[in-house]
Amino acid sequence: MTDLHRLSIRELSEGLAGSKFSSRELTEHYLKRIEKIDAQVQSYVTVTPEQALAQADAADALRKSGMANVLTGVPVAHKDIFCTQGIKTTAGSKMLDNFISPYDATVVAKGKVAGLVTLGKVNMDEFAMGSTSESSYFGATKNPWALDHVPGGSSGGSAAAVAADLAPFATGTDTGGSIRQPASFCGLTGLKPTYGRVSRFGMIAYASSLDQGGPMARSAEDCAYLMNVMAGHDERDSTSVNVDADDYVANLNATSVKGLRIGIPKQYFNVAGLDADVKARVEESLKKLEDMGATLVEINLNMTDAYVPTYYLIAPAEASSNLQRFDGVRYGYRCENPVDLTDLYKRSRSEGFGPEVQRRILIGTYALSAGYYDAYYVKAQKVRRLIQQDFLKAFESVDVIAAPSAPTTAYKIGASLDPVEMYLGDIYTIAVNLAGLPAINAPVGFDKDQLPVGLQLIGNYWSESQLLSVVHQYQQATDWHTKRAAIAEETV
Repeated sequence: MTDLHRLSIRELSEGLAGSKFSSRELTEHYLKRIEKIDAQVQSYVTVTPEQALAQADAADALRKSGMANVLTGVPVAHKDIFCTQGIKTTAGSKMLDNFISPYDATVVAKGKVAGLVTLGKVNMDEFAMGSTSESSYFGATKNPWALDHVPGGSSGGSAAAVAADLAPFATGTDTGGSIRQPASFCGLTGLKPTYGRVSRFGMIAYASSLDQGGPMARSAEDCAYLMNVMAGHDERDSTSVNVDADDYVANLNATSVKGLRIGIPKQYFNVAGLDADVKARVEESLKKLEDMGATLVEINLNMTDAYVPTYYLIAPAEASSNLQRFDGVRYGYRCENPVDLTDLYKRSRSEGFGPEVQRRILIGTYALSAGYYDAYYVKAQKVRRLIQQDFLKAFESVDVIAAPSAPTTAYKIGASLDPVEMYLGDIYTIAVNLAGLPAINAPVGFDKDQLPVGLQLIGNYWSESQLLSVVHQYQQATDWHTKRAAIAEETV
Protein backbone atom coordinates (compact mmCIF):
# COMPACT_ATOMS: atom_id res chain seq x y z
CA MET A 1 0.00 0.00 0.00
CA THR A 2 1.47 3.33 -1.03
CA ASP A 3 -0.78 5.52 1.13
CA LEU A 4 -0.26 4.01 4.60
CA HIS A 5 1.22 7.31 5.76
CA ARG A 6 -2.15 9.00 5.16
CA LEU A 7 -3.94 6.86 7.74
CA SER A 8 -4.79 8.14 11.22
CA ILE A 9 -3.56 6.30 14.31
CA ARG A 10 -7.00 4.72 14.76
CA GLU A 11 -6.96 3.56 11.14
CA LEU A 12 -3.44 2.16 11.54
CA SER A 13 -4.49 0.29 14.68
CA GLU A 14 -7.59 -1.11 12.99
CA GLY A 15 -5.62 -2.05 9.87
CA LEU A 16 -3.05 -3.95 11.93
CA ALA A 17 -5.77 -5.66 13.97
CA GLY A 18 -7.62 -6.65 10.80
CA SER A 19 -4.44 -7.95 9.11
CA LYS A 20 -4.83 -5.47 6.23
CA PHE A 21 -1.10 -4.93 6.56
CA SER A 22 1.61 -6.03 8.97
CA SER A 23 3.74 -3.92 11.26
CA ARG A 24 6.76 -4.90 9.16
CA GLU A 25 5.06 -3.60 6.01
CA LEU A 26 4.07 -0.40 7.81
CA THR A 27 7.53 0.11 9.28
CA GLU A 28 9.24 -0.57 5.94
CA HIS A 29 6.89 1.97 4.35
CA TYR A 30 7.99 4.70 6.77
CA LEU A 31 11.67 3.74 6.53
CA LYS A 32 11.45 4.06 2.73
CA ARG A 33 9.83 7.47 3.07
CA ILE A 34 12.56 8.60 5.47
CA GLU A 35 15.27 7.36 3.08
CA LYS A 36 13.71 9.17 0.12
CA ILE A 37 12.40 12.39 1.64
CA ASP A 38 14.30 13.22 4.84
CA ALA A 39 17.39 14.49 3.08
CA GLN A 40 15.24 17.51 2.16
CA VAL A 41 13.71 17.94 5.61
CA GLN A 42 16.55 16.77 7.90
CA SER A 43 14.16 15.81 10.67
CA TYR A 44 16.02 12.70 11.85
CA VAL A 45 19.36 12.64 13.65
CA THR A 46 19.45 8.86 13.93
CA VAL A 47 17.37 6.30 12.00
CA THR A 48 17.25 2.78 13.48
CA PRO A 49 16.05 0.43 10.70
CA GLU A 50 17.39 -2.83 12.16
CA GLN A 51 15.88 -2.22 15.58
CA ALA A 52 12.64 -0.92 14.07
CA LEU A 53 12.16 -4.00 11.89
CA ALA A 54 12.96 -6.31 14.82
CA GLN A 55 10.36 -4.50 16.93
CA ALA A 56 7.89 -4.70 14.03
CA ASP A 57 8.41 -8.47 13.70
CA ALA A 58 7.88 -8.85 17.46
CA ALA A 59 4.70 -6.78 17.17
CA ASP A 60 3.42 -8.98 14.36
CA ALA A 61 4.08 -12.07 16.48
CA LEU A 62 2.11 -10.53 19.34
CA ARG A 63 -0.76 -9.78 16.96
CA LYS A 64 -0.84 -13.42 15.86
CA SER A 65 -0.81 -14.62 19.48
CA GLY A 66 -3.78 -12.41 20.36
CA MET A 67 -1.79 -10.49 23.03
CA ALA A 68 -1.42 -7.18 21.23
CA ASN A 69 -2.27 -3.74 22.60
CA VAL A 70 -4.17 -1.08 20.65
CA LEU A 71 -0.91 0.48 19.40
CA THR A 72 1.17 -2.68 18.96
CA GLY A 73 3.15 -2.29 15.75
CA VAL A 74 2.51 1.43 15.19
CA PRO A 75 5.72 3.41 14.44
CA VAL A 76 6.80 6.46 16.45
CA ALA A 77 9.68 8.97 16.38
CA HIS A 78 11.28 10.13 19.63
CA LYS A 79 12.73 13.57 20.19
CA ASP A 80 16.46 13.15 20.71
CA ILE A 81 16.14 14.40 24.28
CA PHE A 82 14.68 11.09 25.48
CA CYS A 83 17.29 8.50 26.45
CA THR A 84 17.09 5.32 24.37
CA GLN A 85 19.01 2.22 25.44
CA GLY A 86 21.73 1.30 22.96
CA ILE A 87 20.93 4.24 20.67
CA LYS A 88 22.76 7.55 20.51
CA THR A 89 21.01 10.29 22.50
CA THR A 90 22.47 13.71 21.68
CA ALA A 91 20.02 16.43 22.76
CA GLY A 92 21.10 18.09 19.49
CA SER A 93 24.55 18.83 20.92
CA LYS A 94 28.17 18.12 20.09
CA MET A 95 28.53 17.60 23.84
CA LEU A 96 26.58 14.32 23.59
CA ASP A 97 27.44 13.29 20.05
CA ASN A 98 29.18 10.17 21.41
CA PHE A 99 26.65 9.30 24.16
CA ILE A 100 24.95 5.89 23.92
CA SER A 101 22.35 5.73 26.67
CA PRO A 102 22.51 2.64 28.91
CA TYR A 103 18.79 2.88 29.72
CA ASP A 104 15.43 4.00 28.36
CA ALA A 105 13.56 7.10 29.46
CA THR A 106 10.21 6.22 31.05
CA VAL A 107 8.38 7.63 28.00
CA VAL A 108 10.40 5.35 25.71
CA ALA A 109 9.98 2.34 28.01
CA LYS A 110 6.21 2.89 28.12
CA GLY A 111 6.19 3.06 24.34
CA LYS A 112 7.93 -0.32 24.16
CA VAL A 113 5.39 -1.84 26.57
CA ALA A 114 2.60 -0.46 24.37
CA GLY A 115 4.23 -2.12 21.35
CA LEU A 116 5.31 1.04 19.54
CA VAL A 117 8.04 0.67 16.92
CA THR A 118 10.83 3.27 17.21
CA LEU A 119 11.84 4.59 13.79
CA GLY A 120 14.62 6.75 15.20
CA LYS A 121 15.52 9.96 17.01
CA VAL A 122 14.56 13.36 15.62
CA ASN A 123 16.37 16.68 15.59
CA MET A 124 15.95 19.54 18.06
CA ASP A 125 17.46 22.79 19.22
CA GLU A 126 20.57 22.05 21.28
CA PHE A 127 19.50 21.01 24.79
CA ALA A 128 16.00 22.26 23.85
CA MET A 129 17.22 25.88 23.86
CA GLY A 130 15.70 27.67 20.90
CA SER A 131 12.58 28.31 18.87
CA THR A 132 13.71 27.31 15.37
CA SER A 133 15.69 24.02 15.54
CA GLU A 134 18.60 25.92 14.00
CA SER A 135 20.83 25.65 17.08
CA SER A 136 21.24 21.88 16.63
CA TYR A 137 24.81 20.67 16.19
CA PHE A 138 23.49 18.49 13.35
CA GLY A 139 22.16 21.38 11.29
CA ALA A 140 18.80 23.04 10.82
CA THR A 141 15.62 21.04 10.24
CA LYS A 142 13.41 22.39 7.43
CA ASN A 143 9.69 23.14 7.57
CA PRO A 144 7.87 20.70 5.22
CA TRP A 145 5.46 23.48 4.18
CA ALA A 146 8.32 25.66 2.95
CA LEU A 147 11.82 24.21 2.99
CA ASP A 148 13.44 27.62 3.33
CA HIS A 149 11.57 28.20 6.62
CA VAL A 150 12.14 26.82 10.12
CA PRO A 151 9.80 24.21 11.64
CA GLY A 152 9.89 25.95 15.03
CA GLY A 153 11.60 24.57 18.10
CA SER A 154 12.85 23.04 20.14
CA SER A 155 10.76 20.02 19.02
CA GLY A 156 11.20 21.01 15.37
CA GLY A 157 12.37 17.58 14.29
CA SER A 158 9.29 15.96 15.83
CA ALA A 159 7.00 18.46 14.08
CA ALA A 160 8.76 18.20 10.71
CA ALA A 161 8.80 14.38 10.78
CA VAL A 162 5.04 14.20 11.35
CA ALA A 163 4.23 17.05 8.91
CA ALA A 164 6.26 15.34 6.17
CA ASP A 165 4.61 11.98 6.98
CA LEU A 166 7.91 10.47 8.08
CA ALA A 167 6.28 9.26 11.31
CA PRO A 168 2.60 8.94 12.26
CA PHE A 169 3.21 10.69 15.58
CA ALA A 170 6.15 11.79 17.71
CA THR A 171 7.16 12.63 21.25
CA GLY A 172 8.16 16.19 22.06
CA THR A 173 9.05 18.27 25.08
CA ASP A 174 7.85 21.73 26.05
CA THR A 175 9.82 24.04 28.35
CA GLY A 176 8.46 27.34 27.08
CA GLY A 177 6.36 26.40 24.07
CA SER A 178 8.55 23.80 22.37
CA ILE A 179 5.62 21.51 21.48
CA ARG A 180 2.97 24.14 20.75
CA GLN A 181 5.04 26.55 18.66
CA PRO A 182 6.49 23.96 16.22
CA ALA A 183 3.05 22.34 16.02
CA SER A 184 1.71 25.76 15.03
CA PHE A 185 4.48 26.34 12.47
CA CYS A 186 3.96 22.88 10.89
CA GLY A 187 0.16 22.64 10.95
CA LEU A 188 -0.07 19.95 13.63
CA THR A 189 -1.82 19.26 16.91
CA GLY A 190 0.51 19.31 19.92
CA LEU A 191 -0.29 18.96 23.62
CA LYS A 192 1.77 20.32 26.50
CA PRO A 193 0.42 18.44 29.56
CA THR A 194 0.14 19.68 33.14
CA TYR A 195 3.59 19.74 34.80
CA GLY A 196 4.05 16.36 36.46
CA ARG A 197 1.61 14.48 34.21
CA VAL A 198 4.34 12.86 32.05
CA SER A 199 7.50 11.43 33.59
CA ARG A 200 10.72 13.36 33.13
CA PHE A 201 12.89 10.35 34.02
CA GLY A 202 15.41 9.88 31.24
CA MET A 203 14.46 13.16 29.59
CA ILE A 204 17.65 15.26 29.43
CA ALA A 205 16.97 18.30 31.59
CA TYR A 206 16.97 21.90 30.42
CA ALA A 207 14.92 23.66 33.12
CA SER A 208 13.64 21.11 35.61
CA SER A 209 10.64 23.06 36.92
CA LEU A 210 9.41 23.83 33.39
CA ASP A 211 10.20 20.80 31.18
CA GLN A 212 7.30 18.54 30.25
CA GLY A 213 6.95 15.81 27.62
CA GLY A 214 3.91 15.51 25.37
CA PRO A 215 2.54 14.16 22.09
CA MET A 216 2.68 15.69 18.61
CA ALA A 217 0.47 14.41 15.79
CA ARG A 218 -1.93 15.50 13.05
CA SER A 219 -5.09 15.45 15.16
CA ALA A 220 -6.32 15.57 18.74
CA GLU A 221 -7.42 11.96 18.37
CA ASP A 222 -3.91 10.89 17.31
CA CYS A 223 -2.43 12.85 20.24
CA ALA A 224 -4.86 11.13 22.62
CA TYR A 225 -3.53 7.71 21.61
CA LEU A 226 0.06 8.72 22.35
CA MET A 227 -0.97 10.55 25.52
CA ASN A 228 -2.47 7.28 26.80
CA VAL A 229 1.04 5.83 26.54
CA MET A 230 2.99 8.77 27.95
CA ALA A 231 0.86 9.87 30.92
CA GLY A 232 0.99 8.48 34.43
CA HIS A 233 2.85 8.56 37.74
CA ASP A 234 6.49 7.44 37.83
CA GLU A 235 8.11 6.83 41.20
CA ARG A 236 11.54 7.33 39.61
CA ASP A 237 10.67 10.98 38.88
CA SER A 238 10.31 13.14 41.99
CA THR A 239 8.38 15.75 39.97
CA SER A 240 5.84 13.19 38.70
CA VAL A 241 2.46 13.74 40.38
CA ASN A 242 0.51 10.75 41.66
CA VAL A 243 -2.77 11.68 39.98
CA ASP A 244 -4.59 9.05 37.92
CA ALA A 245 -4.31 9.63 34.18
CA ASP A 246 -7.45 9.55 32.06
CA ASP A 247 -8.26 7.37 29.10
CA TYR A 248 -7.80 10.24 26.67
CA VAL A 249 -9.15 8.35 23.66
CA ALA A 250 -12.32 7.30 25.48
CA ASN A 251 -12.82 10.89 26.66
CA LEU A 252 -12.57 12.53 23.23
CA ASN A 253 -16.27 13.37 23.23
CA ALA A 254 -16.61 13.86 26.99
CA THR A 255 -16.57 17.67 26.90
CA SER A 256 -19.21 19.46 24.86
CA VAL A 257 -18.30 22.66 23.08
CA LYS A 258 -21.88 23.78 23.74
CA GLY A 259 -21.81 25.96 26.83
CA LEU A 260 -17.99 26.01 26.96
CA ARG A 261 -16.74 29.35 28.27
CA ILE A 262 -13.64 30.43 26.33
CA GLY A 263 -11.64 33.25 27.87
CA ILE A 264 -10.25 35.83 25.44
CA PRO A 265 -7.45 37.83 27.12
CA LYS A 266 -7.58 41.28 25.56
CA GLN A 267 -3.88 41.76 26.33
CA TYR A 268 -3.00 38.78 24.10
CA PHE A 269 -4.66 40.25 21.02
CA ASN A 270 -3.01 43.65 21.37
CA VAL A 271 0.60 42.43 21.51
CA ALA A 272 3.03 44.37 19.35
CA GLY A 273 4.25 42.08 16.59
CA LEU A 274 1.09 39.96 16.33
CA ASP A 275 0.81 39.20 12.62
CA ALA A 276 -2.47 40.32 11.02
CA ASP A 277 -3.04 36.97 9.29
CA VAL A 278 -2.37 35.05 12.51
CA LYS A 279 -4.82 37.23 14.40
CA ALA A 280 -7.46 36.84 11.68
CA ARG A 281 -7.18 33.02 11.51
CA VAL A 282 -7.32 32.69 15.31
CA GLU A 283 -10.35 34.97 15.50
CA GLU A 284 -12.04 32.95 12.74
CA SER A 285 -11.45 29.73 14.67
CA LEU A 286 -12.94 31.28 17.80
CA LYS A 287 -15.97 32.38 15.77
CA LYS A 288 -16.33 28.77 14.58
CA LEU A 289 -16.24 27.52 18.18
CA GLU A 290 -18.82 30.15 19.06
CA ASP A 291 -21.02 28.90 16.21
CA MET A 292 -20.65 25.40 17.70
CA GLY A 293 -22.10 26.63 20.99
CA ALA A 294 -19.17 28.05 22.96
CA THR A 295 -19.36 31.40 24.71
CA LEU A 296 -16.50 33.88 24.26
CA VAL A 297 -15.73 35.83 27.43
CA GLU A 298 -13.30 38.75 27.49
CA ILE A 299 -10.89 38.43 30.41
CA ASN A 300 -7.86 40.23 31.81
CA LEU A 301 -4.47 38.63 32.33
CA ASN A 302 -2.60 41.43 34.02
CA MET A 303 0.88 39.88 34.29
CA THR A 304 1.68 39.63 30.58
CA ASP A 305 4.53 42.15 30.72
CA ALA A 306 6.29 39.92 33.27
CA TYR A 307 6.22 36.69 31.22
CA VAL A 308 9.41 37.07 29.19
CA PRO A 309 11.73 38.53 31.89
CA THR A 310 10.51 35.99 34.46
CA TYR A 311 10.97 33.02 32.16
CA TYR A 312 14.37 34.17 30.92
CA LEU A 313 15.67 34.37 34.48
CA ILE A 314 14.28 31.07 35.76
CA ALA A 315 14.95 28.88 32.70
CA PRO A 316 18.63 29.88 32.21
CA ALA A 317 19.25 29.63 35.97
CA GLU A 318 18.00 26.05 36.01
CA ALA A 319 19.89 25.33 32.77
CA SER A 320 23.18 26.52 34.24
CA SER A 321 22.65 24.16 37.17
CA ASN A 322 21.59 21.17 35.05
CA LEU A 323 24.34 21.55 32.48
CA GLN A 324 27.21 21.83 34.96
CA ARG A 325 27.51 18.02 34.85
CA PHE A 326 28.85 18.21 31.28
CA ASP A 327 32.44 18.95 32.21
CA GLY A 328 34.53 16.64 30.04
CA VAL A 329 35.22 14.27 32.92
CA ARG A 330 32.44 11.71 33.25
CA TYR A 331 30.78 11.39 29.85
CA GLY A 332 30.15 13.41 26.73
CA TYR A 333 32.59 15.50 24.73
CA ARG A 334 36.14 15.96 26.02
CA CYS A 335 38.66 18.36 24.48
CA GLU A 336 41.93 17.01 23.16
CA ASN A 337 45.19 17.21 25.12
CA PRO A 338 44.13 19.43 28.06
CA VAL A 339 47.09 20.91 29.91
CA ASP A 340 45.38 20.79 33.30
CA LEU A 341 41.95 20.35 34.90
CA THR A 342 40.92 23.98 34.37
CA ASP A 343 41.82 23.76 30.70
CA LEU A 344 39.84 20.50 30.45
CA TYR A 345 36.72 22.16 31.87
CA LYS A 346 37.01 25.35 29.84
CA ARG A 347 37.74 23.85 26.45
CA SER A 348 35.38 20.87 26.79
CA ARG A 349 32.48 23.17 27.58
CA SER A 350 33.35 25.96 25.12
CA GLU A 351 33.90 23.43 22.30
CA GLY A 352 31.04 21.11 23.24
CA PHE A 353 28.27 23.69 23.74
CA GLY A 354 26.92 25.90 20.96
CA PRO A 355 26.44 29.69 21.20
CA GLU A 356 22.80 29.66 22.39
CA VAL A 357 23.50 27.15 25.16
CA GLN A 358 26.56 29.12 26.27
CA ARG A 359 24.49 32.31 26.27
CA ARG A 360 21.83 30.82 28.54
CA ILE A 361 24.37 29.22 30.88
CA LEU A 362 26.05 32.60 31.32
CA ILE A 363 22.73 34.37 31.97
CA GLY A 364 21.71 31.70 34.47
CA THR A 365 25.04 31.61 36.26
CA TYR A 366 24.93 35.38 36.65
CA ALA A 367 21.38 35.27 38.03
CA LEU A 368 22.39 32.65 40.60
CA SER A 369 25.68 34.26 41.62
CA ALA A 370 26.35 35.72 45.04
CA GLY A 371 24.78 39.14 45.39
CA TYR A 372 22.28 38.59 42.57
CA TYR A 373 20.41 35.43 43.64
CA ASP A 374 17.84 37.30 45.76
CA ALA A 375 17.59 40.26 43.39
CA TYR A 376 16.94 38.16 40.29
CA TYR A 377 16.19 34.46 40.79
CA VAL A 378 14.18 34.68 44.00
CA LYS A 379 12.25 37.70 42.75
CA ALA A 380 11.47 35.88 39.50
CA GLN A 381 10.07 32.95 41.48
CA LYS A 382 7.81 35.33 43.41
CA VAL A 383 6.56 36.87 40.17
CA ARG A 384 6.02 33.34 38.84
CA ARG A 385 3.54 32.72 41.64
CA LEU A 386 1.70 35.94 40.74
CA ILE A 387 1.45 34.73 37.12
CA GLN A 388 -0.03 31.44 38.33
CA GLN A 389 -2.56 33.27 40.51
CA ASP A 390 -3.50 35.47 37.54
CA PHE A 391 -4.46 32.37 35.56
CA LEU A 392 -6.31 30.76 38.47
CA LYS A 393 -8.39 33.90 38.92
CA ALA A 394 -9.29 33.80 35.22
CA PHE A 395 -10.37 30.16 35.50
CA GLU A 396 -12.97 31.17 38.07
CA SER A 397 -15.04 32.60 35.20
CA VAL A 398 -13.95 30.55 32.14
CA ASP A 399 -13.25 26.91 31.25
CA VAL A 400 -10.36 27.43 28.83
CA ILE A 401 -8.30 30.40 27.65
CA ALA A 402 -7.63 31.05 23.97
CA ALA A 403 -4.60 32.69 22.36
CA PRO A 404 -2.40 32.41 19.28
CA SER A 405 0.34 29.83 19.77
CA ALA A 406 2.88 32.21 18.21
CA PRO A 407 2.68 35.85 17.08
CA THR A 408 3.84 34.94 13.56
CA THR A 409 4.03 32.01 11.19
CA ALA A 410 7.34 30.21 10.57
CA TYR A 411 10.46 32.34 10.13
CA LYS A 412 12.82 31.96 7.21
CA ILE A 413 15.91 29.90 7.97
CA GLY A 414 18.74 32.24 8.90
CA ALA A 415 16.44 35.19 9.50
CA SER A 416 18.40 37.88 11.30
CA LEU A 417 16.46 37.78 14.53
CA ASP A 418 18.61 38.70 17.49
CA PRO A 419 18.21 36.55 20.63
CA VAL A 420 15.96 39.06 22.41
CA GLU A 421 13.58 39.22 19.43
CA MET A 422 13.51 35.42 19.37
CA TYR A 423 12.73 35.30 23.10
CA LEU A 424 9.86 37.77 22.61
CA GLY A 425 8.36 35.30 20.12
CA ASP A 426 7.59 33.04 23.10
CA ILE A 427 5.17 35.56 24.61
CA TYR A 428 2.09 33.34 24.18
CA THR A 429 3.58 30.07 25.42
CA ILE A 430 6.01 30.61 28.30
CA ALA A 431 3.47 31.66 30.94
CA VAL A 432 1.80 28.23 30.64
CA ASN A 433 5.08 26.57 31.66
CA LEU A 434 5.69 29.05 34.47
CA ALA A 435 2.25 28.20 35.88
CA GLY A 436 2.54 24.47 35.12
CA LEU A 437 -0.74 24.45 33.15
CA PRO A 438 -1.73 22.24 30.20
CA ALA A 439 -2.21 23.75 26.72
CA ILE A 440 -2.77 22.52 23.19
CA ASN A 441 -2.15 23.83 19.67
CA ALA A 442 -4.63 23.19 16.87
CA PRO A 443 -4.11 24.15 13.20
CA VAL A 444 -6.68 26.75 12.12
CA GLY A 445 -5.64 27.90 8.65
CA PHE A 446 -2.87 29.60 6.71
CA ASP A 447 -1.37 33.03 6.20
CA LYS A 448 -0.98 34.79 2.83
CA ASP A 449 2.16 32.72 2.14
CA GLN A 450 0.31 29.43 2.84
CA LEU A 451 2.17 28.84 6.09
CA PRO A 452 0.17 27.22 8.91
CA VAL A 453 -1.40 29.21 11.78
CA GLY A 454 -2.16 27.71 15.20
CA LEU A 455 -4.76 28.35 17.92
CA GLN A 456 -3.68 27.71 21.49
CA LEU A 457 -6.16 26.62 24.16
CA ILE A 458 -4.97 26.75 27.77
CA GLY A 459 -6.70 24.66 30.44
CA ASN A 460 -6.73 24.44 34.21
CA TYR A 461 -4.65 21.77 35.96
CA TRP A 462 -5.22 18.14 34.84
CA SER A 463 -7.64 19.19 32.07
CA GLU A 464 -5.84 17.44 29.20
CA SER A 465 -8.98 15.41 28.40
CA GLN A 466 -11.01 18.59 28.11
CA LEU A 467 -8.48 20.25 25.79
CA LEU A 468 -8.20 17.19 23.56
CA SER A 469 -11.99 16.86 23.49
CA VAL A 470 -12.60 20.49 22.50
CA VAL A 471 -10.00 20.34 19.73
CA HIS A 472 -11.32 16.97 18.56
CA GLN A 473 -14.81 18.39 18.16
CA TYR A 474 -13.43 21.45 16.37
CA GLN A 475 -11.56 19.08 14.03
CA GLN A 476 -14.74 17.10 13.38
CA ALA A 477 -16.27 20.35 12.08
CA THR A 478 -13.21 21.61 10.14
CA ASP A 479 -10.49 20.10 7.97
CA TRP A 480 -7.40 22.20 8.67
CA HIS A 481 -5.71 19.27 10.44
CA THR A 482 -6.06 17.14 7.29
CA LYS A 483 -4.12 19.55 5.04
CA ARG A 484 -0.75 18.27 3.93
CA ALA A 485 2.39 19.94 2.63
CA ALA A 486 3.38 19.04 -0.92
CA ILE A 487 6.41 17.08 0.28
CA ALA A 488 4.12 14.86 2.37
CA GLU A 489 2.23 13.90 -0.79
CA GLU A 490 5.34 12.31 -2.33
CA THR A 491 5.00 8.56 -2.82
CA VAL A 492 7.69 5.91 -2.46
